[in-house]
Parts: sequence; structure tokens; C-alpha cells
Amino acid sequence: MNNKAHIALSTFSIKDLETITGIKAHTLRIWEQRYHLIEPKRTATNIRYYDDDDLRYILNVSILNNYGIKISEIAKMEEEKIREMVLTISEKYSPYESQIKALIAAMFSLDEEGFNRILANNILRQGLEETMIHVVFPFLQQIGILWITGSIHPAHEHFITNLIRQKLFVAIDAQTGKIHKDGKKFLLFLPEGEPHEIGLLFANYMLRNRGHDVVYLGQNLPFEDLRTVFDFYEPEYVMSVVTTGMTSNEVQTFVDTLAKSWPDAQIYVTGFLIVTHPNLKVPSNVTVLKSVDDMRCTVDQIHRVAV
Repeated sequence: MNNKAHIALSTFSIKDLETITGIKAHTLRIWEQRYHLIEPKRTATNIRYYDDDDLRYILNVSILNNYGIKISEIAKMEEEKIREMVLTISEKYSPYESQIKALIAAMFSLDEEGFNRILANNILRQGLEETMIHVVFPFLQQIGILWITGSIHPAHEHFITNLIRQKLFVAIDAQTGKIHKDGKKFLLFLPEGEPHEIGLLFANYMLRNRGHDVVYLGQNLPFEDLRTVFDFYEPEYVMSVVTTGMTSNEVQTFVDTLAKSWPDAQIYVTGFLIVTHPNLKVPSNVTVLKSVDDMRCTVDQIHRVAV
């Protein structure tokens, strides 16, 4: 087995395992007692806990169990056999919940090969867009929950988001030279202090895939630099994402500034702080995209009108 699988970066209570895997704590205890499926570790003060390897193992066990394999049979299997069976299942079937669990297991193992294999098989079966919308973004939402609860180490998040970014960069690069004669001009950017770019990279891919002309400015862009590029490029559409780093008042100021700076452009904004803003006042030339599926529907609508 890959030595990376033995690196323990986080610890979990049995309640954490229930939250992440969807398996009731009572069921996990039965599995422990009846089948010796996992053995909890104990702190110096005798408090039970589980580590990354335990979580990965239980996630894989739950996937096999969901496909009808009895726990008594799984308990007799070597871990490597379980992992291989999970990857085989991910190649043959595509229920989204199992795919997401398999990705979480690969993340906690720092298993790049397994993660890429699961993603590649999903993309082959249903295409990049469906995979991103139904598998990757729900997976990232799960990562967000783990981050909030303190169950995930920063190394896990960096490891996995970089792998997803690599997939998107390759897909975007493959769209080079596909600008349609009736394609629209888009300017995509993230404001200062905003590091989360996967959503905007996905928008970049979708727009380019439909033949639109996109200038992608990436992360952490000062507003004056944005103004300079806008004046030169003169885009018809501007898109941005605000996930972290702003107060509610700053979000409102950001949206208002975009709207007033370029009143003739259509501006799209999304991201956690936009969507969950309690009383965001949306100017007439600004549209809030409430979800990644909403983003794709909007891109398709623009495309239909354009071409």
C-alpha cells in the first residue's frame, strides 16, 4: 500500500465519522464489537478517537456495503482489496453519493492516482460539466463542512483543490482557438483577498467551450488593474466570485462599485458571501448566480442568444 495512506493529519470522534460517512454511530459501534472492523485509538486520558486511515477505511466499507456486500464479508478483506473494489465500482457505476465518498476517501489517503482515476472515469461516462456539477462541487461542499468542523487539515484541501485545478487547466487549454464568430467577450476575475478560483475556472471552461472570447485574470486582482484591463478589452460581460474575505458591507460595496463602474456591461456575481448575503441590494445590471447549475443555465442562455 502507498505509504502516504499512513499519514494521519486529523483525528475524529465517532460522531464525526457519522457526520462524514452517513453511518450511524450505533451501527459503527456494532461493526466494531461484532466484526472488529475498526479499533478506536485512545488518548492519554482514555478518550476514544479515530484517524484519517480509519475514516478512509470506513468510507470505503460504506461504499461496498451500499452495493450489497455484507459487512461480515468486508471485515475479512485486506484494505488494499477493499480499495481496489471501490475503484472498480467507481469505474462501472455512477451514483453520485458513492463517487463523492470515494473522492473523500482518496483525499484522506492523499491518493492522487485513485482520485484522478475516479474523476477520469466520471468524465469519460458523463462529460466534464456533469462531473463538475454533480460530483466535484458537491464534494467541495463536503470539504467545506469538514473545514468548518475542524475535521480536515489544510494539507488535504490544498492537495485536492490543486488536482481539480489541474483538470480544469487541461480542459481550458484544449479550448484554445475555438472562438465563434458570434462569440461574446467575457472578463473573469477574483477580487483582492479571494483565493478560491475553482468555480470561476469552471465558468472559464464553459464559456470557452461554447466559443466565447474570455480574458481570465485569476486571483487577487486589485480593482485599478481590473479597470485598466476593462477599458482596453471592453467586455460585454463581467463575472466574479466572492467566497471569503469580505464583510457584508464590503460585499455590497463591491457589487455597487462594479455596477457603477461599467453600467453598460452585464455583471454576474456568485460565491458563498454573495448567495448568503442577508439583504444584498442588486443593481439592475448585476445578476446573482445562486448555484453552479444556475451558472451553467445562464451561460447556455447567453450562448443561445449569441449564436
